[in-house]
Amino acid sequence: MKKKLFEFVLWGSVMAGAAGLVTGCGRAAAQPQMPPPQVTVAPVQEKEIVEWSEFTGRVQPVDAVDVRPRVSGYIQQVCFQSGQLVNKGDVLFVIDPRWNQAVFDQRQAEYEQAKREEDRTADLLANKAISQEEADGRKARYEETKAELDSARLDLEYTRVRAPISGRVSRALLTEGNYVSGSAGSASLMTTLVSVNPVYVYADVDEDSYLKFSELVRAKELGNDDAGKIPVQMELADETNFPHVGCVESFDNHLDSDMGSILVRAVFTNDDGSLMPGLFARIRIPMSDRHPAFLVDERAIGTDLSQKFVLLLTRTNTVAYQPVQLGPVVDGQCIVRSGLDAGDEIVVNGLERVRPGMTVSAIREPSSVAGTSVQTARR
Repeated sequence: MKKKLFEFVLWGSVMAGAAGLVTGCGRAAAQPQMPPPQVTVAPVQEKEIVEWSEFTGRVQPVDAVDVRPRVSGYIQQVCFQSGQLVNKGDVLFVIDPRWNQAVFDQRQAEYEQAKREEDRTADLLANKAISQEEADGRKARYEETKAELDSARLDLEYTRVRAPISGRVSRALLTEGNYVSGSAGSASLMTTLVSVNPVYVYADVDEDSYLKFSELVRAKELGNDDAGKIPVQMELADETNFPHVGCVESFDNHLDSDMGSILVRAVFTNDDGSLMPGLFARIRIPMSDRHPAFLVDERAIGTDLSQKFVLLLTRTNTVAYQPVQLGPVVDGQCIVRSGLDAGDEIVVNGLERVRPGMTVSAIREPSSVAGTSVQTARR
């Protein structure tokens, strides 16, 4: 009897445990599964682009002149305001002309007397009133006084110091009442003058970029403007999107072996005068012809040691690891040299939440740029 009672209790315990186990399994089975992580995907786009390389430089004037006097004397008048735009030939300074005027008057009187004597020479010589030697002397004096008069006339004109070019003048370095020297080699610096329109931008181009650019020029693979020049773009320190368009004017005649670079000179119009000499500037020079390229959002790019990769959305809504070879950046998008095709969809947002092979819930991001537009890529 006791044995049967023990077996009954044991069986009851086993059944109770089994029932609890079944109940527990039922609870576990009833728990909902975690949904797949949401990611944003975007298609690889194909666009026409021009690849550019960017370089830093400085704005410089086409012409720059140190204004110095050609005669000595005291400054009588300053005829401009600092920073004023002047035209070629405008009077900038007046040097006291009285001494030069007196010399000119004297030389003119001497010339007129010599000319009267020379005019009578032929008649006197014909009448044998003078010798041939005296006739030759009169002619020589006439030529001498004529040259002296021309020199005095120039000195008198030089008392009015004029702008040698059109442009923007600096401040007067010497003001009224100061003595200036017009002696060659030691003439006084009175002011400076720079041309305004157009302007040059000088920049150092590295050797590799120069070689590639030269190769493209020889192959005639770079687009030219209406004048047959190669266009370049430029922006100042406070500007974006390179609003100024100019052209390559020339490269220097040698490479700087210490720096490994060559100086390029680009020319830009400056109708409003905003491009002041000395300003910092960024220019970009074309390094390809216009060609189609695959582009992906910079947000989609991951780095695995030295390897760049993207996560590719498969047909089964999983993500796959895809190595890529990248080029320069264009408007926030990377050029893909290899690894992707047009129409492939890649993860652009949520990259940190997923791993290769995971199933995801994809939200498609609309394309913001039409595939036929022309873009510019910078290196």
